Amino acid sequence: MRQHTIRTPYLIGEVHCYSTEIRGELVLFDSGPPTEEAFASLAAQLDLSRLKYLFLTHCHIDHYGLAARLAERSDVRIFIPRAEARMMRRGAEGLDLLAGLLAEAGCTEEITRFIRGKMERELHETNLEGRFEIVEESDVPARLGIQWLACPGHSQSDLVYLCGDDAVTGDILLRNIFQVPILDVDSETFNGRFRNYDAYCESIRTLRRLRGCRIHPGHRWQIDGVDATVLLYAQNLLERAGKVKDIAPGRSILDILRILFGDISKNPFFIHMKASEIVFALDFLADPGRLKASLEFLGLFEQVRDRYFAVVEEACGGRQPRYCSA
Repeated sequence: MRQHTIRTPYLIGEVHCYSTEIRGELVLFDSGPPTEEAFASLAAQLDLSRLKYLFLTHCHIDHYGLAARLAERSDVRIFIPRAEARMMRRGAEGLDLLAGLLAEAGCTEEITRFIRGKMERELHETNLEGRFEIVEESDVPARLGIQWLACPGHSQSDLVYLCGDDAVTGDILLRNIFQVPILDVDSETFNGRFRNYDAYCESIRTLRRLRGCRIHPGHRWQIDGVDATVLLYAQNLLERAGKVKDIAPGRSILDILRILFGDISKNPFFIHMKASEIVFALDFLADPGRLKASLEFLGLFEQVRDRYFAVVEEACGGRQPRYCSA
């Protein structure tokens, strides 16, 4: 498995794509952002005329943005997660519903309009309609010897691709940073928000299958292992939940953000990311046993037991944050 590191114009910095040859056919996992620099970088590292298959871990702009251009320059077959296909086919409706979720979280009309407009432009610029196939509905991965695992949490579409002992994991396992659980509409029902916390707790159980694999993350450096990364995420969540629990009752998400971070009005995408993290923490506080059970399944709970109960015992004293029931 070969790593291709590509610069992005986004806060996250560089993104990693990966390529391999399977039976003489060139396969790429994720594409990078929709920039001239990204295309030139990838073209310098790969013979794109030979590219046969592109598998996307999820459709965030830094991971899939270049896919449409690759489709224009080659005969590549593009495979995306089913949840992303639903969102692409009902893009405008999904953006309207997301704007509603942001408004419910306390965001101003100006903030929601900015975020919606930016995402709408990105959808238009990276349009894959009619150019993609759905991973979960295709026999191509199995024919190539590629397994996929659904591990939603960062997004509702996150897939891991397994090629032997190599695991391409997108954004679900990152070194020393918490994967932002992006607040978004539920793509199955288009009614309410996707429950990142519930999904992530289930995905923790799935991640056990990656023990012993070579993990190829979407950003930063190689991770120390599945267990160490899951523990880091759990510790970060407990730390954030500990800060949120005393100020959450009766306050909107935006109010909580202002208390924690001060003036945040100048960066709408910072608001979206941090609002997502607050919702995730509130969902944990409303149902902490779900995370506990998943960590116990991996045999990891004892390593966070003291911190867990320090947060949970007070949080479960009868006060339910308003947003948790949404």
